[in-house]
Parts: sequence; C-alpha cells; structure tokens
Amino acid sequence: MSDLVDTGAVADWLRAQGVPVEGTLYATQLTGGQSNPTFVLEDQARRMVLRRKPPGDLLKSAHAVDREFRVMRALAETDVPVPQMLALCEDDSVIGAMFYVMAHVDGRSFDDPRLPDLSATERKGIYDELNRVLAAIHDVDVQAVGLGDYGPEGDYFARQLGRWTKQYRASETETIADMDALIDWLSANLPPDDGRRTLVHGDYRIDNLLFAPDGTDAVAVLDWELSTLGHPFADLAALLMQWRMPVGPEGRGLDGVDRAAQGLPSDADFVADYAARRGIEDMPPMGFYLAFAFFRMAAILQGVKKRALDGNAADPERGLALGKHVPLFAQKGLEATRG
Repeated sequence: MSDLVDTGAVADWLRAQGVPVEGTLYATQLTGGQSNPTFVLEDQARRMVLRRKPPGDLLKSAHAVDREFRVMRALAETDVPVPQMLALCEDDSVIGAMFYVMAHVDGRSFDDPRLPDLSATERKGIYDELNRVLAAIHDVDVQAVGLGDYGPEGDYFARQLGRWTKQYRASETETIADMDALIDWLSANLPPDDGRRTLVHGDYRIDNLLFAPDGTDAVAVLDWELSTLGHPFADLAALLMQWRMPVGPEGRGLDGVDRAAQGLPSDADFVADYAARRGIEDMPPMGFYLAFAFFRMAAILQGVKKRALDGNAADPERGLALGKHVPLFAQKGLEATRG
C-alpha cells in the first residue's frame, strides 16, 4: 500500500492545496478495477477518493487521470452527476505518479445488469435513469463548460480505430485471427462522418454509475479515463455490447435473459428512448457501432492482460481472467458485422 499511496505525503499535499485533513489520513484500496488504482481516504471528519496512475511502463495516452479530473470538474454544474473534484497533483514526486482526489459519494453500485435484488419497477427506473444520463452526457454544451478542446477534430471512428489498433498491437501477446479479421472489416466499412460530435464517456455501463441509496436517481458517473469528444453512438453501442455478453460475474451481460419479464428494456426500446430524448429521428442501424464496441473492448482487455503479465495491473489475477475474454469479444464483434 505504501508503495502506491504515501498517506503522510498526500495529507501534507492536500493541506497545501487548501483541502483540510483532520488528524491521521488512512487509505484503503478498492479492488476490482483494472486501470487506475483507486483508494478511499479517511480522516477524522470525512471520506475522499484518490485515483492515481499505476506503476510501471505505460502505453502512451493511457491512464489519463488528469483528463478524468478535468472532465468531472467541468461537469459540476450540468445535468450529469459527478463527484466534487478537490485537487489534481501533477507532481510525480509526491507519491510517484500523477493523482487526483475527489469527494466520496454515497451510493449503490450494480455489477450485475440483471439487478436481481430489485423489483421489476425498480429495474425499470434504474434503466430509464441510465438512459437519461447517457442523453445528458451527449447533450452537454462542451463549449460552455470549457471542454471545446477536449478531443481532436475529424472523423471519430477513423481516429479511434487507428488508436485502438495501435494500442492492441502494442500489447498483443498472441495472434487472434478473429481480431485481425474484425480490424480489417472495420477499416473497410467505416461509415461517412455524419458530423455528430459530443462529449463521450468512453466506458459507459451500469457498473460505472452510482445510484441513490434509497432510489433510482444516479448520483455519480465514474471512470472518465477514456472520455473525449467524439461520436455519441459509441457510448450507446457500448451498452448494447455489454448486454450481449453472458450473464454472471465474468460476462456481466444479459444474454438469454427474458428482459420483458424482468422489467428490463430491449435494445430497440432503449435506443428508441435515447433517440426521443435527444430528438434524433433518423437513428441508423447499429451494426457497425456494435462491432466497433466489441473491437475496442477487446483491445482494452488485451492491454489489461499485458499489464497483468508485466506485473503492473491494479489486480493482476483479475486482469489475467479478463484477458481470457479477448477472443470472445473479437468473435462477437465479427457476429455484429453480419447483422
């Protein structure tokens, strides 16, 4: 623990930033995440959360905790619920890596999108809120909140395909024929740039939101590391992708679930509600976007696997387990290309 967070150094640094720390500061690492190590900080008065870059050699542009801090601070006065940002440390000498500290938010998190412990009415409310918040993210006036330069101009999917192909090749540990075929198909079937350009979360799914302890309102959207300015359908397709995975703790999907009986929306209903919220009358088929979502997640998980093999993952055992799913994501991506 002390290798990743020197609580004495963090306490001194926070006080220097005008963030009060009462008494001794304690840190407890949260498990399960595979990107930026995350810790709950506690003193005698309150709880905070610290996220830092992981140790070791990192892929270029990965683990952008400064971007997470910037975007959440910019969203503070919008309809997108985010924690209060307290301070960003860009001085690696404090704990050995860049980090930021935010206020702790009390809320419920759901790892299983089936929401087995909730009633059908509660499930419907949670999913409607998931839809509302996604539309709110994409409706943010990026110029007004100071995020007009948060992502490059140009064709988002062409840019992302190039970026994640490069990241995948840099972390490739074996040849996966389906992944090579998926990359080739996406390259040959890029849709024309339709000019849609919004804030995108980059990893929008139910387990990256916190919901009110006693209701269905979202109280925080977390894990903005992959956020940028880009095409909103990338976020939408990422949700549809997650739901096509197997049920259970590994896949965390809805494959085979009777959604109507459980109070969960179909893909078509969710997309229709999203389009209505955003005033979109010409929603295109989602095949390309879904295939891209599977490709991108496969590339991300390959990076997780490589970090675990190199000893740099936040949770190496889980990282290796997640890395085993890269071929499955590539396979399902190819299935999406066939409609």
